[in-house]
Amino acid sequence: MQAYEFINNLIPPLKVTDNTKKALAWMEEIRINVLPVVDDTQFKGLITDDLIYTLNDPTLKVGDIETEGIACFVYQDKHIYDVLRVASEHHSNMVAVLDRDLKYQGVITMEDAISAFADSFSIQSQGAVVVLSMFMTDYSMYEIARVIESENAKILSSFISVDPLDDSKIKVTLKLDKTELRHIKATLERFGYRIIDHYQEENEPDKEQDRIGNLLRFLDI
Repeated sequence: MQAYEFINNLIPPLKVTDNTKKALAWMEEIRINVLPVVDDTQFKGLITDDLIYTLNDPTLKVGDIETEGIACFVYQDKHIYDVLRVASEHHSNMVAVLDRDLKYQGVITMEDAISAFADSFSIQSQGAVVVLSMFMTDYSMYEIARVIESENAKILSSFISVDPLDDSKIKVTLKLDKTELRHIKATLERFGYRIIDHYQEENEPDKEQDRIGNLLRFLDI
């Protein structure tokens, strides 16, 4: 799941010689509110419709505008995880993709990134989600996996985030290959793990809704 696999080829980059009128026309046509800016093959940042409307000059060249998100990019061989991380850090719905020579390759939207997760095996596979809270110093995926595997279950994927209720701790979100959590929860608690949330699949769920629901619960967004 490398970044270059999810480049959206329908989103063209603006050249520094393009004017803001053209930028707004493209945004309206593509139905998007942000576009990348390039100078030859060099990524120069992102420009939004809000910024253009604020400047209120349709003849202004894109290259004369101070763009946003000059560091909002990932290398093309990075994992899709990094795309979401960079997007979150820059509060952006779009991330540029560059090669190792810093040449612009394209962009990935958050819709593309979320779709990539939703289509992944670990998200689509049936299974429950369990969320643990712990200090970072107590975190060991090896130990957590050992406990879970003692109940004949496997961890399909995991996600770590800061616990919003206690910033000294982390939340460890685990997608398992089992739909029944009763014995797994009891074993985790017996080994001292604090479970702060869990999600079990219902019988005969709506497949599309379940797919998106699993993803959002996993990413906790």
